[in-house]
Amino acid sequence: MGPAGGDSQPAESGAGLRILDAEQMRQVDRAAIEELGVPSVVLMENAALGVVDAIGECYPEVRSVALFCGAGNNGGDGLAVARHLAVRGYTAHIFLFRRPGRELTGDAAIQLEICRRMQLPLWEVSIEDSDLTSLIEAARGSDLLVDALFGTGLSRPLEGFWADLVKSINRLTVPLLAVDLPSGLIAGCEEIPGPCLWAGRTVTFATPKVAQIFPPARDAVGELVIADLGVPAELAESVGGARMSLLSEAEIAALLPPPRRPRSHKGSHGHVLVVAGGPGGGGAAVLTAAAAGRCGAGLVTVATAESVATGVDAAALEAMVVALPEGERGLLSAAARPLVAQLSVGKSVLALGPGLGGGEEIAALLRALVADSTLPLVLDADGLNAFAGRLGELAARTTLAAPTILTPHPGEMARLLGITSEEVQRDRPAAARQAAAESGAIVVLKGHLTLIAVPSGELWVNPTGNPGLATGGTGDLLTGMIAALAAQAVEARAAACAGVFLHGLAGDLSAERQGEVAVLASDVLTDLSRAWRQVQRH
Repeated sequence: MGPAGGDSQPAESGAGLRILDAEQMRQVDRAAIEELGVPSVVLMENAALGVVDAIGECYPEVRSVALFCGAGNNGGDGLAVARHLAVRGYTAHIFLFRRPGRELTGDAAIQLEICRRMQLPLWEVSIEDSDLTSLIEAARGSDLLVDALFGTGLSRPLEGFWADLVKSINRLTVPLLAVDLPSGLIAGCEEIPGPCLWAGRTVTFATPKVAQIFPPARDAVGELVIADLGVPAELAESVGGARMSLLSEAEIAALLPPPRRPRSHKGSHGHVLVVAGGPGGGGAAVLTAAAAGRCGAGLVTVATAESVATGVDAAALEAMVVALPEGERGLLSAAARPLVAQLSVGKSVLALGPGLGGGEEIAALLRALVADSTLPLVLDADGLNAFAGRLGELAARTTLAAPTILTPHPGEMARLLGITSEEVQRDRPAAARQAAAESGAIVVLKGHLTLIAVPSGELWVNPTGNPGLATGGTGDLLTGMIAALAAQAVEARAAACAGVFLHGLAGDLSAERQGEVAVLASDVLTDLSRAWRQVQRH
């Protein structure tokens, strides 16, 4: 599913494209009508024109369309779509479903009257005594089906006649386009609550809705097209409720460090200190350092366990490498603490955790290193595991000017919150927000549609990336990337968002080049430069 299409753009740099639920979208409509004075029927006309334009662009061979319309505003949108299609030379067959004796009201009634006066083919169907078999057969010969039954107005699962209707429509082999939201989905819910239509495309208006972004509901949406509703984007930005935004290439382009000045030097672009790598984990240190360099850090120093330092030094050609004292099992010893403190002097940011190993002794050391540090901190992997069940201890860092960025995958997040991975995955936005609130940190919850949460509850959703990134070492790359951006004076939330977006985009470019299955972390590292250039060109 493409995360966005049509003409919509983020309202402002850094804002992203707001993701709304049904009530928030109703607030946008009310503001357009009551504050701006846009008649509601004009909004319906604009929505219909967006759908008709999408049909023309996405289905150039289509000439006949069957439209399934309900009795509410979504049905009114469908009736307006039918009228505009007919004007453009399409054959439009309307199937209007309603309870016996229920008349359409408001803007939907206006659209119905126009369709009647135009003498468009219209079947007015009673939901209590209709023959679904004959209706479905009548629609079968069309080139395209349009779902305008419920849209974002639905608040409970479909039952009875409606459930039977959507099941029957799903059995047709004709392409299906949904208006605003496939019928059966609930706009603010990422779950599929019951029977629903499965669309090949969905045209929504002004801004995406929760169900159109998060699986499993988004799987029923198909390709998402965002049509212009003819109202300022600021209306979506101004509505109340929990803020959730979709990252865009335009936003990320504005977050990247400015072009380098001709007289700049390596000291002008930040110095990343990477504390990573232990027995079997030297590669994590190498990848973290390489990604930091590739994302523009002027200098990178890697502090790593002495048993792997020689190998790290040989592989991390662009980084300086310092060996740290070891204890049992080759893990860092407490003697590493003062040396890390010395190395921190003059550095711009600390990236801590990849490949260091587990156990309570190393966990205690990592907690001490975090307590010592006054640098901006990117905490990953074993650094996160050191705070399993102790997430609140990180809140002490909120008294510093230096921010904290956590980059857990679902398993690490589960350990931080003291819950199961299944519980994290069941409501990823809630988990990310909880972790950010408890820790006072910026939280990057990795995975499909990586989330970036801040302590205020605001959330950003990343649309880039693919399953090819589910391979060892890609998380280490992300740690280095975010650290490098923060080292170049990019604000911490912006560094997290830009790092995540570029990381996913590089993974997409790698998968495009050689297929998802063959992607390695080293491939993603190679394609980071292509991702960076693509975003810079925006």
